[in-house]
Amino acid sequence: MVDFSAVREVAPYLEQPKAMHVGAPGKTGYLFLGFELDKEGKSILRNLDRRVPLIVQKALYFDAEMPEMPCVYILSSGGPNVDGDRYEQNITVRKDAFAFVSTGAATKLAEMRYNYSGLKQRLVLEENAYLEFLPEQVIPCKHTRFISDTEIVIDPTATLFYSEIFTSGRKHYKDGETFQYDLLSICAHGKRPDNQPLFREKFIISPDKVNPTVLGIMDDYDVFANVIVMTPPLQAKSIYEATAVGIDTDRNIAIGITHLPNNCGLLFKVLGQESEPVKKIVREFCSLVRQVVKGKPLPQEFPWR
Repeated sequence: MVDFSAVREVAPYLEQPKAMHVGAPGKTGYLFLGFELDKEGKSILRNLDRRVPLIVQKALYFDAEMPEMPCVYILSSGGPNVDGDRYEQNITVRKDAFAFVSTGAATKLAEMRYNYSGLKQRLVLEENAYLEFLPEQVIPCKHTRFISDTEIVIDPTATLFYSEIFTSGRKHYKDGETFQYDLLSICAHGKRPDNQPLFREKFIISPDKVNPTVLGIMDDYDVFANVIVMTPPLQAKSIYEATAVGIDTDRNIAIGITHLPNNCGLLFKVLGQESEPVKKIVREFCSLVRQVVKGKPLPQEFPWR
């Protein structure tokens, strides 16, 4: 079972929930997705292992620009994340294979009184593999506590597009519920298959300790997108040079990009006041990445997404 109890920032939140204890059935979701090429050279979802409440639908091939790409959505039968939930997600894309993974809806983090919700992820990309992982936004309710750790193991020839979008809370709920959660602790780190470390990024947001709405953090923005692109240096250079950055006051959007260390890729960030414009910018950036790496753009998003 995923255990973050030794992490300093969750130390105040280790009390057992009064309803279902940590580790109870239905509170320890597990997922493994393994993509590879079949004998005809088609990329398929070869391996699937899951434990409730995580659910994965059948791989679909609806991408109009890349009809050969398997598209998989991760769902949860348990509703929002609650006190004591622990999830583990593993995605492996084997040599020359490719895939698109997302979630069926936003990840909602319910109010928590005793414990916290934790997510451990491991993404493995082998030689020439390609993965787009674009989950829907995270919505933390009042007094929620959430911690995640994402480990990326990637071959130098592979490409990963991984995005995370965090809202400030239920902004339009009653009188507004922005930055009223207790804790968001988000960590991502990458390495090569031989264990050579590449980068590590971690941010901890505790609104009751440091106000996120100050200048230099979120200011008057409510939505934050963090995108990691790991790709060979020449492709990273092309993506970097083609990316427009700056503050767009008409759309209330701020965009920035920088290089990851060890020539392993790029870090792209977006700030906005609503989720939809931020998601649109992230998809536009993903389309640019795909155009550089695969020579094909992202299709238009479905109108109901």
